[in-house]
Amino acid sequence: MMKYTLLKLTFVVSALSVISCSNSLRSAQSKKSVRENSVAASADVIMPGADQLSSYLPQLKGKKVGIMGNQTSIVGTDKRHLVDVLLENKVDLKFAFAPEHGFRGNVERGEKFGNDVDQKTGLPLFTLYGGNKKQDSIVNSIDVMIFDLQDVGARFYTYITSLHRVMELCAKHNKKLIVLDRPNPNGDQVDGPVRHDDKFKSDVSWHKIAMIHGLTIGELAQMINGEKWLENGRQADLEIIKVQNWDHSKMYDLPVVPSPSLPNQLSVRLYLSLCLFEGTDISVGRGTDWPFQVLGYTNPVYGSFTFTPGERHGMSKHVEGKGVKNYGIDLRDLNPDEQKFTLKYLLDFYQKTPDKTVFFARPEFFDKLAGTDQLRKQIIAGESEAQIRDSWAADLKVYKKMRKKYLLYTDFE
Repeated sequence: MMKYTLLKLTFVVSALSVISCSNSLRSAQSKKSVRENSVAASADVIMPGADQLSSYLPQLKGKKVGIMGNQTSIVGTDKRHLVDVLLENKVDLKFAFAPEHGFRGNVERGEKFGNDVDQKTGLPLFTLYGGNKKQDSIVNSIDVMIFDLQDVGARFYTYITSLHRVMELCAKHNKKLIVLDRPNPNGDQVDGPVRHDDKFKSDVSWHKIAMIHGLTIGELAQMINGEKWLENGRQADLEIIKVQNWDHSKMYDLPVVPSPSLPNQLSVRLYLSLCLFEGTDISVGRGTDWPFQVLGYTNPVYGSFTFTPGERHGMSKHVEGKGVKNYGIDLRDLNPDEQKFTLKYLLDFYQKTPDKTVFFARPEFFDKLAGTDQLRKQIIAGESEAQIRDSWAADLKVYKKMRKKYLLYTDFE
């Protein structure tokens, strides 16, 4: 597997240059500027936006600053938290918003958490997950907002919903938003159904994009602005600090676990295909040491590999098959780089289910994950993966054309 390491902060240069997107974007996104260092690092070293301190620290001087971040908001090869680095550089940091899994990444999936304080720094913490009545006054109290979260490239991964909410607040209150961009570890593919109907809009399907969207956070932010998806067609005053030396064809091993159930690169790559099982009672390995790397259920018809989900930090609630022997398949030896979105696991388990009427245990949630009820109906109808993919083809073609307008990095195709 190709490995990319982060460049040490001491090599960050101060030379800056402002780059623009295509002419078609200039009129649509007049408030957006994209900045990158004019002196690139060596071609084999990927430098996320957060590492490029000279690109954004000067803009924070004398400003009141807020941040949306979590445990993935790191700087440099020593993986120092961005908040610590900002405070050391005398940035007037007022608060932090945290996404679904909390500021330190230890909150259960889907669990609500209230306002809190970061134990290490004393920084006030607020949540946007599930709403926050004070969010308007919170954002209105600062001058600049920073967004730095590591996304994994799936529409149902809720960090991009957090991005949208932050952009909404910044646009509403005329606050500048600086996005510190990071590579998409699944940015080498665009796949799955495109959501159209707002009936299926939820925290796991907020945008009208492909299920496997093929965008970085920065690219999606451009799309949200450019397509005028914010309330009343507003546009956020957006600046993106680009990743250096990365493109959509490059594999990227995440330096920090993005959430408790995605502990390694294989889980991140398989997540695209296995998350749909969350609309069923099939276990994806939560409560084991191998989440999103094993599949099983309490019936031996699913396979000879066995595992018993228990309790693990950050995965102890909502565990399918907890305390019971599960039978299924072991995916732990797969090569992460070779994994792309597929329906084969879902179709295989559906076909093996004796009573298919109970397979989709949570049909409404499955449809929200998929962004449509068509996929579930196609599986029930016995359609093959090829037939199902054919039904997406036209929508994906239109989506890919739109996506091209907002790319900041060379595409994989």
